[in-house]
Amino acid sequence: MIDPSSFEGCTVAILGLGRTGLSAAAALMRGRAQVWAWDDDVAARDAGGRAGIPLVDLARCDWSTPKALVLSPGIPHTHPHPHPVVALARDAGCEVIGDIELLARTQRGVTFIGVTGTNGKSTTTALLGHILNGADHPTQVGGNIGVPVLELQPPPPGGTFVLEMSSYQLELTPSLAFDVAVLLNISADHLEHHGGMAGYVAAKTLIFRGQKAGATAVVGIDDTPSHAIFEQLRETGEQFVVPISGGGLATGGIHVADGRLRDGGAAGNAAILDLRPLTHLPGSHNWQNAAAAFAAARALGVPPRAIASAIKSFPGLSHRQEQVATIDGVTYVNDSKATNPDAVAKALACYDTVYWIAGGRAKEGGLEAVEPYLERIRHAFLIGEAADAFAAALAGKVATSQPGTLQAAVAEAQILARRHDGRDAVVLLSPACASFDQFDNFEARGDAFRDLVGALSGRRDG
Repeated sequence: MIDPSSFEGCTVAILGLGRTGLSAAAALMRGRAQVWAWDDDVAARDAGGRAGIPLVDLARCDWSTPKALVLSPGIPHTHPHPHPVVALARDAGCEVIGDIELLARTQRGVTFIGVTGTNGKSTTTALLGHILNGADHPTQVGGNIGVPVLELQPPPPGGTFVLEMSSYQLELTPSLAFDVAVLLNISADHLEHHGGMAGYVAAKTLIFRGQKAGATAVVGIDDTPSHAIFEQLRETGEQFVVPISGGGLATGGIHVADGRLRDGGAAGNAAILDLRPLTHLPGSHNWQNAAAAFAAARALGVPPRAIASAIKSFPGLSHRQEQVATIDGVTYVNDSKATNPDAVAKALACYDTVYWIAGGRAKEGGLEAVEPYLERIRHAFLIGEAADAFAAALAGKVATSQPGTLQAAVAEAQILARRHDGRDAVVLLSPACASFDQFDNFEARGDAFRDLVGALSGRRDG
């Protein structure tokens, strides 16, 4: 585990006692800091107290004492308005940071790779860690994926941290300049937290903050906001800038043409790997993820052949177009991580005959991103709080029903898919919504889908 010694002997406040907050509190205490921890939720405070973490009501404490406030991801510190404790801390001149900032101030002599984007962050982060560890490059993977960063094992000198970075985390990590920074894509998401699209784009751009000559920026160019950032970096940045694309030409960078990963910076636009047979990385969005991971690994000197071999052996991630089973010729795909319409569109593009399970707690914006793929949908099964709104948006375009729950949706989808299409059908859980109306998180929703599919009767194929 990481012991952040930069605050030894100092008082540090912590707001939020979920997994990240508990991890930060324990780490700071190991580093001999004085911790004042709090959570607005009584049950979370009780859990922290039972874990031996000192509790102090941060709404009523003396803010001249703490040197920093460590904020858990998702607690608002700007929009729609700062949490009252954040406002108190800032009024007192106390810096507001996250747990990854503690990591950055503690770990020296290692390489930091950051990966951000609206979609694909987790897959790219995990794939890059798989590539580097397979190349005997000691690597720890964390951030917005897996365990909290302060529970990772410190890599040896010269080792690497590959960190998935959400927009929240980027805003709370002011001192970390990534040796390799990856921006995959940008589409509307979390707009309420950033005050609109301009604020969201600005937060994502922070992945490149502080980069100097010798650093590398890997930038997707398949969407307008990211392409604009690429052009700006190429014109004004000091770092080496590599464009990537999942389905178009990226001159001088890494791109995919006709399903083949190509290194446009190599002589002859070298072909690296045919991605089409890789069922664990389906679709052009995952091809962009592979291009990003290739570019980042090359920046660290990993040979192309070793990268290609690791991409082929990568097992994929749960809840991201995870093929759960094929029953009576119908394939069931768990894409519970698709919590916004843009992510759903990427999944729909991979299948021709879809029985779509969607809904939950809707985010801002409508279903416009999925409209180019509606002809692929044979029936939409709508669940959760968004069911009525989604039904209205799809009226006259797609056949819909409102089973209400995931259990009922899976049962109905099996009947229709097996009856109408047989071996061509895909039952796709790709909700376009957060899970919090019916499940604790997207993982719980995906696990429930997996269990429900496992209980279906019929002949298992493969």
